[in-house]
Amino acid sequence: MEENNTIWIEKYRPARLADIVGQDEIVERLTSYVKTKNLPHLLFTGSAGVGKTTAAVTLAKEFFKDNWQRNFREMNASDERGIDVVRNQIKEFARTMPDGDATFKILFLDEADALTTDAQAALRRTMETYAKTCRFILSCNYSSKIIDPIQSRCAIYRFRPLGGDAVREEIGRIASREELIISPGAMDAIVYIAQGDMRKAINAVQGAAIISPAIDEKSVYAITSTARPDEIAELLSLSLKGDFEPAESLLAQLLHERGIAPNELINQCYRALVKMDLSRELKVQLIDHLGEADFRLSEGANSDIQMEALIARFVLSSEKQRQG
Repeated sequence: MEENNTIWIEKYRPARLADIVGQDEIVERLTSYVKTKNLPHLLFTGSAGVGKTTAAVTLAKEFFKDNWQRNFREMNASDERGIDVVRNQIKEFARTMPDGDATFKILFLDEADALTTDAQAALRRTMETYAKTCRFILSCNYSSKIIDPIQSRCAIYRFRPLGGDAVREEIGRIASREELIISPGAMDAIVYIAQGDMRKAINAVQGAAIISPAIDEKSVYAITSTARPDEIAELLSLSLKGDFEPAESLLAQLLHERGIAPNELINQCYRALVKMDLSRELKVQLIDHLGEADFRLSEGANSDIQMEALIARFVLSSEKQRQG
């Protein structure tokens, strides 16, 4: 196995569009731009770790070959989100001529939804003025936060969360390269933890591989501080049966002994709840309780109190359902 301090996220970032997994339709359309030597402004939207940045970088590499670094610039809008960064840094790059035989340059603006409305308005004007010398690729998690004039000037690509097969394919390739042995249960755990995010999957494997090249299910859940699906199922089952004390005890174990973050537990409970066979009324109430707890935690409320209150609401709602 290679050095453990290698950052696998960068090491295994695909170097070609064809190497991107799980986004076949998008890859096919981006490849057509390379073949025609033409590129519109693009807007990539989707959750984290699904390939947006990789697609932008590999697209630039295939357009510009050896000169790609001279004709490509990546900026993160969350670092500097005001109008000055558009007027100065972005405009300065866009107005200069491309290097070599390239007919345009590419500016990749990551997390573009962090830009203020004024900054986006200035960006729109820059995109219009320098369209001949610079193409813009904007990446965001929420396209609704991008103003309509920018959206209308871009070809929009919506990256979906990666499927389990895509995650297994990539993790299997990494395991082969790094000489790791990943058990079937561990692979299922990686897919469960990733939730379509390849970065999460690779980080989970790297963390477990530091401990041992033979990776099992237990080590994956331990290294990522994630509850096993059966533990979440037990927590919900105890709560819905009205057994508050055992549910409270299991909750304390997950939070304090296992060190699982409250928000992660809420997320896992939600994923389990939506799949459970419950009455519509009860399921709606429970999801509402999850949303309320999640909001209160985001506002800075005490996590222990809120998580125990969540279990208490589950118990009360289930008892009310049985009595009604």
